[in-house]
Amino acid sequence: MAKKRNIIVGQSGGPTAVINSSLAGVYKNAIERGFDKVYGMIHGIQGLLDENYVDLSTQIHSELDIELLKRTPSAFLGSCRYKLPEIHEDKAVYEKIFEILNKLDIDSFIYIGGNDSMDTIKKLSDYAILTGQNQKFLGVPKTIDNDLALTDHTPGFGSAAKYIGVSTKEIIRDSLGLSYKKSSITIIEIMGRNAGWLTGASALAQSEESEGPDLIYLPEIPFDIDKFLENVKALLAKKSTIVIAVSEGIKLADGRYVCELGSSVDYVDVFGHKQLTGTANYLASFLSEKIGCKTRGIELSTLQRSASHMASRVDIDEAFMVGGAAVKAADEGDTGKMVVIDRVSDDPYMSATGIYDVHRIANEEKLVPRNWMNKEGTYVTKDFIDYVKPLIQGDYSPIMVNGMPRHLVLNTKGTRKPAKK
Repeated sequence: MAKKRNIIVGQSGGPTAVINSSLAGVYKNAIERGFDKVYGMIHGIQGLLDENYVDLSTQIHSELDIELLKRTPSAFLGSCRYKLPEIHEDKAVYEKIFEILNKLDIDSFIYIGGNDSMDTIKKLSDYAILTGQNQKFLGVPKTIDNDLALTDHTPGFGSAAKYIGVSTKEIIRDSLGLSYKKSSITIIEIMGRNAGWLTGASALAQSEESEGPDLIYLPEIPFDIDKFLENVKALLAKKSTIVIAVSEGIKLADGRYVCELGSSVDYVDVFGHKQLTGTANYLASFLSEKIGCKTRGIELSTLQRSASHMASRVDIDEAFMVGGAAVKAADEGDTGKMVVIDRVSDDPYMSATGIYDVHRIANEEKLVPRNWMNKEGTYVTKDFIDYVKPLIQGDYSPIMVNGMPRHLVLNTKGTRKPAKK
């Protein structure tokens, strides 16, 4: 009797508006390539360690379900932020993972995620080679932060950039409508710990009928709060309404996050990342005290990554494409790799998938190039805008029921529950 060829897929890290399109790509291509079963980890590698998984055939029954899944925000399978120990620190964790994989006859393990998730793929593939295991391990890129190395861009970024550009434009219109004989300053806080790709996308608000934001501050350049005040005062001498976009992760020259000036940051995740929030509110209060005009801080927060109604068609199609490419790579014997997106041309925009050794990607971080920011560090250049624009094109209309979008939701009756301890 032929050995079963099963595949298992998980989602990890912060979700995006298109993360489930990659899941749909994995599932559809795995079935078409003749894999016997496609399992889904419930809450990623952390759930797998608890033997919490689902046979995806109990969840996806038709092409309509696949289309719903592509339009569903958040992580359909549930996500996690779990850091695998180094192999030499805790072999027992790896032994347990591979015991479960062997019990399920897993041929290929696919993980959809960002930088920390690629670290998981690296460690698992290294352990498999070290111990003579036969499973293949492939990474599928996912992050709105767009900070993964070697890929032109990451699925999730285009839709988040589109949402940020549209929201910035709408905030500008709102501010202008209230500016009669009164000065006002609005500060928009946008996600981005070390990389300013998302904040730079606020410049997409520039158009024939919109000047776009007045100032843009990215975390790649140290933030000078005194110079910031000077810039704002100079703008107020020329116009009454100012809109500023800032990354949540902007830092002073001494390394302190600006958000830490207003309150202490207590929560730190397992990867050592501080929770960043309050940058816009702090700067709004600072300007109100120094200048005396009306100020407002707006934090886009999780709306940036969950606005599936604003998803880019390019983004959804590419997310589906990289999911399928990971299955193809695994089926052809690749392991310890991540699928990447290569930009073939800008006009017309075309892309293709490639594949790179995950060791060249894990724990690396792609930042906005300095020459894609102006000399003063207060805006992005045309090169930046030209890079982003193709990624926000097209729409993927939600499937509406009674005026609201329909999503595909995990049926927990089809999941294997972890044993009680």
